[in-house]
Amino acid sequence: MPVNSKREQGKDAAVQGTNDSSVVSKVSAAAQGYFHDDFLKHFVCKVSRRAPLINRGYYVRWKAVDHCMNQFLHATKSCSRRQILSLGAGFDSLFFRLHAEGALGGVTVFEVDFPEVARRKADLISSNACLKDALPDWEPVSKQQTSNAVFIRSGHYNLIGVDVRKEQKVEAALSRAGLQWDAPTLVLSEVVLTYMETQWSDAVIGWTAKLFPQSMFVMYEQIHPDDPFGRVMQNHFLKLNSTIHALKQYPHTVAQTQRFIQKGWEKCVCLDMNQFYFDLLPEDERQRVEGLEPFDEFEEWHQKCSHYFILSASKGFVTNQALLMLPKSPSIPHMTPQWAEHLPLVIQPMCGSPGIEALGMASVVLAPGNILLTGGCGRSGRDTVARVLIKEQDGWKCACVEARGDTVVGLYQTLTSIPGGGVVLFGGRTSPLNPTGSIVWVTFDLGDQQSSVQLSFKNMVCTGTGPKPRWRHTSTLICYNDKTFIFVFGGRTEKDPVLGDLHFLCLEDKHWSEITIVGAVPEARHSHSACPYGGGLVIFGGLGKGGRPLGDFFYLRPTSSGFCWETKNLHPLPVPRYSHSAHVINEKLVVVGGVWLQADGVPGVAVINLNTGSCVEIQLDTSSVPWPLMLHSFCSELLDPEGTEMVLIGGGGNCFSFGTHLNLNPVTVDLSPILCYSN
Repeated sequence: MPVNSKREQGKDAAVQGTNDSSVVSKVSAAAQGYFHDDFLKHFVCKVSRRAPLINRGYYVRWKAVDHCMNQFLHATKSCSRRQILSLGAGFDSLFFRLHAEGALGGVTVFEVDFPEVARRKADLISSNACLKDALPDWEPVSKQQTSNAVFIRSGHYNLIGVDVRKEQKVEAALSRAGLQWDAPTLVLSEVVLTYMETQWSDAVIGWTAKLFPQSMFVMYEQIHPDDPFGRVMQNHFLKLNSTIHALKQYPHTVAQTQRFIQKGWEKCVCLDMNQFYFDLLPEDERQRVEGLEPFDEFEEWHQKCSHYFILSASKGFVTNQALLMLPKSPSIPHMTPQWAEHLPLVIQPMCGSPGIEALGMASVVLAPGNILLTGGCGRSGRDTVARVLIKEQDGWKCACVEARGDTVVGLYQTLTSIPGGGVVLFGGRTSPLNPTGSIVWVTFDLGDQQSSVQLSFKNMVCTGTGPKPRWRHTSTLICYNDKTFIFVFGGRTEKDPVLGDLHFLCLEDKHWSEITIVGAVPEARHSHSACPYGGGLVIFGGLGKGGRPLGDFFYLRPTSSGFCWETKNLHPLPVPRYSHSAHVINEKLVVVGGVWLQADGVPGVAVINLNTGSCVEIQLDTSSVPWPLMLHSFCSELLDPEGTEMVLIGGGGNCFSFGTHLNLNPVTVDLSPILCYSN
């Protein structure tokens, strides 16, 4: 199959454009201190600051490739000659960084990319004194040599412009540049082969295994194309005319590992980037990186990492010892959910399709057919108006309500309904540097027809020692000794990554009260769930210390002298998750959505029997929803007293560099199949 058609040339140009975007993002991450590289900036016209999420994403990519390269250099340190062959190198600064670090002993770098990219890079190097000084033995390249694909020739660095898909031309050009086929060689491919049709990328993997008897192949690419994040990711590259191909045939790490073995490599280890980040980076390095910039996009960060992998494959005994290796006891072990296939739960767009696109909202039922929504962030930024979902004869509609009184703006706040009328709003943030500790009393008038709602927001003045300002916490209604309390637990602040403190607000006295609690307190967390139950409450999941999802369960049980924390052994263990929602229905904790790591698919619904501790995971059928449904940073409410129908509102996020995706409309899920199921 020819690769020079006009259509293919157009796609090749689009792929070359991804190099320009990538190097700008790497420069941004380096400028913010994620890694040290003084040379990348010479390959861009202007240093632009990317969002913290993109900086982290490019950091973990850089760190993974750097880790593998150092493993190779260490394993081959006794060899007189070593080589690095970078496929689709673009404007990578690897050679110049190694030169500055004095790490080029016996190492020669060969870079291969499209002739147009190689020509641009050669021109940049020749016109930049800092870069050119690293090549004192640069041999002038004649026009004839350039036509033979060699753009820069030197003792330690060679730049070659040739289409990687053309094996014979690549082999000839590398031979002319002085590559030694029997020397230990590291082959690098950072998001390169996936842009080719799979037959071509398979061929590259095959001929490198054939031509290099002592070698190591390191590849960084995408996986998991079919879940919501994967669909957004694919759509992004389609819009750029840069289709990513390989993940369709090789959708996960196991398939990629088998691919390399089948193409002639002797050993192969493939890890997704969550595995790499948590298990191969030291804790102090993770803490350093996590403290560089204000950050509150955990869901998108973990999903980005679960959709990329780092792979190392080896050929020959020398490089076998350089392969990636997980510790014997991974910090986040892989858990496969035991899906209950006989319990399908179907999701449908809400009748009436009241368009609500926002994440981080809070919700509460004001009355049957009226749901209050506050806070959140939509396409135009943070929302300053409250919204009410109203059920009418022909379906649901969404009304924006200008509330009287104090202005309330923020993400990840909580709303708690109070018996007898009224709602209490607590916490939230306007930015990761600006949490709020406001306690707001919300009153409402639904009107005679319940179709026009009036709201009033008024700050509450409370006595006692209250909680520090926070967001991603829970606020749960508890009745104790004939008084009504709001129980605040967990969350985070601008300085505290997780909080484990707990507070009781007595609504009658407007006083933060001290109540005796015994038992082992749940570890600090945020983005968990807390539901009223049995006179107390139940807590499940959340994101714990070090950014690890939790799958534990706690019951705050009332006693004659206060409360007691109790745990329950769940079986089988639910997959740890956070940023979910939950409700107690008929002695069952129904956990919906969220984000998890090291598990296939995405969270659906977990049903935990509160009496027996048995747990069942159920997948959601979203085939009736015409957009990728992301069930994190959303809110949910039960639509009927029996709890047979639930509405899921909002959700989504900034999907790395692929753009913002927000769920278009609320959706409903029929829970009656699981309420009739005995587990």
